[in-house]
Amino acid sequence: TEILKQRHNIGAKQDNDFEIRNLAEMQETIKSATQTMSLLLGAIAGVSLIVGGIGIMNIMLVSVTERTKEIGIRMAIGAKASDIRFQFLIESFLLSITGGLVGVLIGIGGAFLMHKFAGMNIAITLSSIMLSLGFSAVIGIGFGYYPAYKASLLDPIDALRYE
Repeated sequence: TEILKQRHNIGAKQDNDFEIRNLAEMQETIKSATQTMSLLLGAIAGVSLIVGGIGIMNIMLVSVTERTKEIGIRMAIGAKASDIRFQFLIESFLLSITGGLVGVLIGIGGAFLMHKFAGMNIAITLSSIMLSLGFSAVIGIGFGYYPAYKASLLDPIDALRYE
């Protein structure tokens, strides 16, 4: 600091017209900004997953309502409540996995476009793809359970009379 003050002709009571930074401080600042950005993106992803899960639940509730007669027929010919529940859980699982696959494909496409047009390096790993599909499956099963449970509680006689 003293050497720079002498070279810049700065007196003892004058403010410095320079700053001294070390690389460790800059690295810490970059690390902090990266962590903040990761938390922000994680929060956005969490909200998106919840909104998607609510959408799946609504679709499955409409499906249960529209297929009440079918559920009644299946129960009348011997399907157990667990069979009905399993059927609707599988449907919500497939719906969410399909959405997850579409999301992965859009993400991969977006990453390649960023690489091509912005020159950014991309890293797509199998573990990140499997993790995202795993989250999709958990969301589908989690939010599809209530409609499946509701379908399994239907009384076959009332379901056959429904329309």
